Amino acid sequence: MHRYSSETTQQIETTYALTTRKLTLAYDQTIIIQGLDLAIPTGQITALVGPNGCGKSTLLKGLGRLIKPQSGVVYLNGEAIAHQSTKAIARQLGLLPQSPVAPEGLTVRELVAQGRYPYQTWLQQWSKADELAVEEALVTTEMRELGDRSLDTLSGGQRQRAWIAMTLAQETEILLLDEPTTFLDLAHQIEVLDLLYDLNQSQQRTIVMVLHDLNQACRYADNLIALQSGSVYAQGIPSKVMTAEMVQDVFGIDSRIISDPVSRTPMCIPIGRKVAPL
Repeated sequence: MHRYSSETTQQIETTYALTTRKLTLAYDQTIIIQGLDLAIPTGQITALVGPNGCGKSTLLKGLGRLIKPQSGVVYLNGEAIAHQSTKAIARQLGLLPQSPVAPEGLTVRELVAQGRYPYQTWLQQWSKADELAVEEALVTTEMRELGDRSLDTLSGGQRQRAWIAMTLAQETEILLLDEPTTFLDLAHQIEVLDLLYDLNQSQQRTIVMVLHDLNQACRYADNLIALQSGSVYAQGIPSKVMTAEMVQDVFGIDSRIISDPVSRTPMCIPIGRKVAPL
């Protein structure tokens, strides 16, 4: 599991897409994340796991500068994110919040086009580069044929792919996704996770996502971060982080950790009151 050592700025730039130093995030006077040191490896998939209310979504917003830190620093590609302009950040980092809402009647293509906002100026509005980026995002997410459809008419999985296409149109190296599989059935969950995996493998995108399903997190993530009450309980490869001790300490439940027969990654089997008879 990763623990910070004294690293140079150059090491941070080449190794981590996002880092935090003593980061504290709060809503009014209620502290959610306190004194957090964290590293997000470049070019990997990182999954944030933990119980409800532990600070996963708040941390994601802090990494995307949607929340101003009470104290501490977030570094984006080695530079303090507070010192970068909004458009500069948007050209490096795409953020998809939990359960996003679009204006009624918006088509898929119109939604995806919103991802080109960081590249618009007073002197240069819509360009050929913008058109190509939107088209590529639609093709990558297999949404091209649905481009003229209203979002309201799509299935849950199709809508989620449309939102992911919008973040892809930003052409950022880093994607932050808050519970991208929420409210989706199993088939659509796998559909979305496979898409993100393919993006990481083919384009080396750095992906950070909040997931509730521990087994899916272990299967798809290179790097697992378990949060507990606003701090990092453990961080590292899934085989090191996903232990029965972690599940007990973080989630308060007994479990058995076995090898996933398909992916060979850790699989958590929770133990409730209903168990097989001896």
